[in-house]
Amino acid sequence: MAAPKESQKNLIHGLTTEEVTQLSRRSIDAKLRAYCPYSRFRVGATLLLKEGHASLPAATTDLYISGVNVENAAYPVGICAERCALGTAVASGIRYGAFKALAVATNTEPGKPASPCGMCRQFIREFCEPDMPIFMHDKNGDYVVQTLEQLLPMSFGPDALPSPEHLVAMEKES
Repeated sequence: MAAPKESQKNLIHGLTTEEVTQLSRRSIDAKLRAYCPYSRFRVGATLLLKEGHASLPAATTDLYISGVNVENAAYPVGICAERCALGTAVASGIRYGAFKALAVATNTEPGKPASPCGMCRQFIREFCEPDMPIFMHDKNGDYVVQTLEQLLPMSFGPDALPSPEHLVAMEKES
């Protein structure tokens, strides 16, 4: 049996050490660009895409997409970093199953990283598989990792609805 390649060593939820390092660095860097003049609660999020997924645009070279929280004077109009990153990906044509991992960075106290809010968890579920890891960083860059399924057990996702083909067939029957 051949020895494992260096890239296969030290896997964390199926990610290489380099992928985890890039997710961490990019989400922490994104956090610095957050627009949060009201709460001062900075959040950065970075998605890692699955190389070669069918929905990735042909010219995709960077497999990381970042987003930040963007507040608004009309408070409910703001958007969380996780939804910002996913919205950017979706606007590029990237779809369900193309996401390998998500990292979220905040300025929370050491040892107490913030997880995605409930709305973001449901939004993530629309585009990501339940076993996808989510790395949650505190202000020191330390993280806790859980899968989407752990953060949103018994979730409701696209697979709970009839397929578009089934809906068309139902429409023809009526």
